[in-house]
This record gives sequence, structure tokens and C-alpha cells, in this order.
Amino acid sequence: MAYTEKLKDELMDQLFSAILKLRTIDECYRFFEDLCTVAELKALAQRLEVARMLQENKTYGEIAERTGASTATISRVKRCLNYGADGYKLVLARLK
Repeated sequence: MAYTEKLKDELMDQLFSAILKLRTIDECYRFFEDLCTVAELKALAQRLEVARMLQENKTYGEIAERTGASTATISRVKRCLNYGADGYKLVLARLK
């Protein structure tokens, strides 16, 4: 299924093509450290863990305790899992 939503444009295509060129975790660390702030990267990692835990039917309390995420962040991730573009589901299935 091709993605055709509001984010798609030439610059986003370039960014995602660049990410797909990364071959190792070390290369990812190097690229993303240059691209993002530490806070941005930690927020992305936190959201992925929140999504993983939501798929395991963990409670908001368990998720907040483990990740430090606010209930607003947990709700936002849950909304994406239920009504989003299925990106979390795709990645989490491949990580298993």
C-alpha cells in the first residue's frame, strides 16, 4: 500500500531515502545524532516503546512508569495505533 497522505513531498522523500541508505545501528546513531537533538531522539524512542507496550496491553500506569511518558503522549500514540497510518504496527511486527 503506497502512502499518499499530507506529509509526502520531495524533501520528505529525500529524508526517507537517506534513512534507507543506513546499513548499521552505528550508522543510524551517527546520522540521527547529526540530524536531531538528543531530546528529539529520546522522544522518538519513547514513543516506539509506548506503542510496543500498548500492543502488549500494558496499562497507562505501567507504561508511564517504564518510559516516563505523560498520559498525553500515551494517548497520542494509542490514537495512532488505532487510527493512524499503521506505521507503528508495521515496524513493531518486523522487530519481533
